[in-house]
Amino acid sequence: MLDNILDGLMQRYKERVPDVSAIIEAMIREGIIENAGDIENDHIAFRTMGVEKLGIQSLEKVFLHYGYQKKSHLFFKEKKLDAYWYAPPENRYPRIFISELRVGDLSESIQKIIRSYTDEVKVDPVSRINLDDAVAVDKYLHSGLWRTPTLEDYDALLAETEYAAWVILNHYYLNHFTVSVHNLPEGFNTLEEFNVFLKRNGFKLNTAGSEIKKSPDGKLLQSSTVAEMIEATFADGKKKMIAGSYVEFAERKVLDQFAHLPKEQIRREHRRDGFETGNADKIFESTYTSQTKGN
Repeated sequence: MLDNILDGLMQRYKERVPDVSAIIEAMIREGIIENAGDIENDHIAFRTMGVEKLGIQSLEKVFLHYGYQKKSHLFFKEKKLDAYWYAPPENRYPRIFISELRVGDLSESIQKIIRSYTDEVKVDPVSRINLDDAVAVDKYLHSGLWRTPTLEDYDALLAETEYAAWVILNHYYLNHFTVSVHNLPEGFNTLEEFNVFLKRNGFKLNTAGSEIKKSPDGKLLQSSTVAEMIEATFADGKKKMIAGSYVEFAERKVLDQFAHLPKEQIRREHRRDGFETGNADKIFESTYTSQTKGN
């Protein structure tokens, strides 16, 4: 059932993000992989609103039910976000990263706009789902939780918190999936080399901070494409190009205590795990106008 849920998420994600298929096709064309199944998905990410009946405490129930384990908390002061990551029940599954907006930290006017939508959710919607029904879970993750916003409300949110503007339109659509670069063939298995491949094939990378976001210990490296712009139709019938989703790339280096292992013996548990606030903070900006301008 977990396979079906994850497959449903990826299917719709690919439909909404043309870069996914384009990157996979380029990787096949250059002989990096034979098919999409050769790619290890490091993690997938969701964005949520931190309000009653929603947010992390609601969405996480889906994945905890399927054996995921809640791990470290991350706090993003400037972006007013909290996040947790979740370890999968088996290494063949991706990690899960769920963030939520600290709505109470925003201006009163913006809180009022957000709650005018989220207050339509009267009970925790996950409590109404049979979590053993993969079809029901898949439908929930691709359903609108509140009415479509007006362009005026969207623009007001965009001016104070681009994260909120993204969530108010996209709900729980998958924010990104992540290619595990370290498991690719030599010549492409470092983020520096893989970014060269991406740029050579015309993909625009997020440059917030730098193209490669590096953890203080130097063992978690991340980069991402810039979200493609998609046309959205608002409640008042007006249209606007908005940021959709993007693709991330991660290189997890081998931990020092396992450096002696031959390459063929290295598994996920031998590499740097978890996430880094400084890296994730800049990856969030893949959907921000500072990055999407001209995309």
